[in-house]
Amino acid sequence: MSEKPRRPGNLILIVLLAGWIVCSCNASDPPEASSDRSVQTRITDESEETTGEVPVTEGPTLSSSEETMNSEISSVEFAEERVAQMTLEEKVGQMFFATWVSGNVPEEIENWNLGGLVLFAPDFEKSDPVSIRNKIDSYQKASAIPLLIGVDEEGGTVVRISRFTQFRVERFLSPQDLFAQGGLDAIRSDTVEKSKFLLSCGINVNLAPVCDVSTDAADFIYKRSFGQDAKATSDYVAVVVEEMKKEGIGISLKHFPGYGNNTDTHFGIAVDKRDYETFITSDFLPFLAGIEKGAGSVMVSHNIIDCMDANLPASLSPIVHRVLREELGFEGVIMTDDLSMGALKPYTGNQEAAVLAVLAGNDMLIGSAYAEQIPEVIRAVLSGEINEQIIDEAVTRILVWKTELGLIQSSVE
Repeated sequence: MSEKPRRPGNLILIVLLAGWIVCSCNASDPPEASSDRSVQTRITDESEETTGEVPVTEGPTLSSSEETMNSEISSVEFAEERVAQMTLEEKVGQMFFATWVSGNVPEEIENWNLGGLVLFAPDFEKSDPVSIRNKIDSYQKASAIPLLIGVDEEGGTVVRISRFTQFRVERFLSPQDLFAQGGLDAIRSDTVEKSKFLLSCGINVNLAPVCDVSTDAADFIYKRSFGQDAKATSDYVAVVVEEMKKEGIGISLKHFPGYGNNTDTHFGIAVDKRDYETFITSDFLPFLAGIEKGAGSVMVSHNIIDCMDANLPASLSPIVHRVLREELGFEGVIMTDDLSMGALKPYTGNQEAAVLAVLAGNDMLIGSAYAEQIPEVIRAVLSGEINEQIIDEAVTRILVWKTELGLIQSSVE
C-alpha cells in the first residue's frame, strides 16, 4: 500500500499433491479449470480416499466443528439482520477503508459512515502512545458502527509506527532478519509482541503478513517477503496468522494472487506473464496456509495477471476474485490495495475505479478518494449497475469480521 497514497485442506497435503492439482487444471483458462469443484475440495476428497477412514460419531452431542459452525451461522444471521436495518448510504460507507482523511476526522467518519481508517507514518510522527489512543478513541466514538483501524506494520522496510522512538526504541525487524536470528520461534514471539503493541495503541488490524513468494533479492517485493520458497513462506504465514488470531487482531493476507517478480505498482502498471501452474504450485500456497488458519481478510494487488485476466488489474478483475473465492475457498473480507496507486490510472478514474472494484468482488475499498467514490457507488446501485445484494453480502462479511474481532457484540454472545 502506498505510503501516501469451505476451508482448504491440510497444507502439507497441498504441497504433496501439487503435481496432481496441476494436471487437473488448464493453465490457459483457470476459472474453467475444474468445473464446480474447487482446489481445496479436490484435495480434501483425495485425503479421504487415501486414509479410507470414516468419521465416527458418538451420540447426539455436537462436535466442536458443529458448534463452531452454529456459532458462525449465528454471527452471519446477526450481521444480516443488522444490514437489513441499514440505509444504502450506511452500507456503502462501511465498504470504505479510508486513507489520508483530512479536516475534521470524526466529522468525516460520521458523514460518510466509513467502515475503517488506515493510518500512516504522519499520523504517528508527532504523536505518542497515549495521544494516538485518545485520538483513535475519538474516531470510534464518532462512528455508529465500530471502525476497523488499520496500519501497515510489516517489520523491516514497512513500519508506520515503530520507526518513531516515542513508540518503540527499535523498529520491528523484517521477517527475514527475525528468522535469521531465531527461526520461526522468533517470528512467533515478534508477532505476539507486535499484536499487543498495536492493540494498545487502538489499532485492530495489521495489514499483514506479506504472503508473496520471492527468493530473488532483485525483486521489488523481496525485502518485504519472507525471502524463501513457497513451503517455507507458507510455514511463516501459518505461524503469523495463528498468533495474530490468538491476540485478537485483524489480519490481511497480501498481495493476492502473489506479487512474484513484478515491478512497483505504486507508480505504474505491472504485468505478470507467469503461467497458472506457477500460481497453483507456489504463489497460492502461502495464502492457503493463512486461510486455513482463519485469516479474516485478503488484500488483492493491482498486478495484471496475464494467465487469469490479461485486461484488468487483479484488484478490478472478477476472474481473479472468482479464483480466490471458488478455487481457494476464501469466505472472508476481500479488499483492494490502495485505489490511488499509479497502476490503476491507465484503466480508470477515481470514481469508476470504485464501481469496478465492487463489481469485481471486493468487500472493502482502500483509498483516499472516498468522498468521490461513495456517491458514485451509491449512484451505480440506484441505477441498477450494481445489484444491491452485492452490497449487502459485502457488508455482511465486514460486520461478521468486526464481530469476530470483538468490535461488535452480537446478540448470540
